Amino acid sequence: MLKLVVEIVLAIFLHPVAYILTVVDVVNRKDMTGFWKVFWIIVAFPWGIGPILYLVFGGGKFW
Repeated sequence: MLKLVVEIVLAIFLHPVAYILTVVDVVNRKDMTGFWKVFWIIVAFPWGIGPILYLVFGGGKFW
């Protein structure tokens, strides 16, 4: 739970870092097709909320 809270705070205040970590995670995932990778990279772009959506709905992680 604490890890999730830290990731959400990171996503809100340090969006550029969170976005880069999200893109790295998406690109390195082997269980996604190209369409879903592009989809999550675009969805993760909006400031503050994008990486949170990826964490909650995309099954992603920052570390």
